[in-house]
Amino acid sequence: MVKKTEPLATEPVIAEPKSGFNPVQLIRDSQAELTKVIWPSRQQLISESLAVIAMVSLSATTIYLVNNLFSWAAGKVFV
Repeated sequence: MVKKTEPLATEPVIAEPKSGFNPVQLIRDSQAELTKVIWPSRQQLISESLAVIAMVSLSATTIYLVNNLFSWAAGKVFV
């Protein structure tokens, strides 16, 4: 003989938020996130920008020199 049991209690169903684009909520969320940003000082901004410019210039110069070296070497080998 099989006993009938009551169904197990399940977790309550949580209503899912409506999907779709809400521009007002987007603006509110954006403003909330912007208040969390730690903005750099003027001196920090300038010094880090100069560091980036210097590293990009150094990298570009290195690539240029290596390219010229390989072009010269290829000219010696294949001509």
